[in-house]
Amino acid sequence: MNEWIVVCQVKDIPVLGSRRVSRAKGLPVAVFRNANDEVFALLDRCPHRAGPLSQGIVHGRSVTCPLHNWTIGLANGCANAPDEGQTPAFQVRVNGDEVWLRLDELDALGVEILPPMPGPCRVAASV
Repeated sequence: MNEWIVVCQVKDIPVLGSRRVSRAKGLPVAVFRNANDEVFALLDRCPHRAGPLSQGIVHGRSVTCPLHNWTIGLANGCANAPDEGQTPAFQVRVNGDEVWLRLDELDALGVEILPPMPGPCRVAASV
């Protein structure tokens, strides 16, 4: 299945910023727009410590995670060296002012990745 759906308008994504797209299951997808009006989409989760990439700083074809400054490639979701890791990247089409994502990818990519769990650290067992 290669169905595509409209998720937003290009003008809805701030230049050098992002907007989040909710899904039926799984974490949201962050849709980014750089200074050249290129549009990218990644799972809204840094591969390092699950930081919200949608709140990061977009520069060139990368986004910097707001938690620990990891730089993630917008085209492929890969962390830039020396960091390692990857977050799922989604195919994007821009048709006129509409931003399209593939429905099968929205339904499947990264749905097994759990959101970060807030709360205190686990207490060590007593000796």
